Amino acid sequence: MKLLPSPLVCRDAVELVSDYLDGTLSRRQRRRLEKHLAQCDACTAYLDQMRSTIAASGRVGPEDLPSDVVEGLVNLYRRFRSDN
Repeated sequence: MKLLPSPLVCRDAVELVSDYLDGTLSRRQRRRLEKHLAQCDACTAYLDQMRSTIAASGRVGPEDLPSDVVEGLVNLYRRFRSDN
C-alpha cells in the first residue's frame, strides 16, 4: 500500500520557496508545493514577493554594500537558520 504524502502546510511551503525559485526541488516536492500554491493565496503572495525582491535586489552585489552591512546580513541569516 503506497502512502500518499500529506498536504503541505504554509510553514513548510515557505521553506521550499527558495529552492523552488532556484529550480532545485525534486519533481515530487515541486508538485506538492504547486498544489499548495494553487489553493493558498497567502503563500502565492509570498512567492510573488520573493520574485519581486529577487528582481529588485538582483542588481546589487556584495561588493556594492559596505562591509558592515554585509556582515550584518550574514549574521541575521545565521541567527534565522539557527532558530529554525
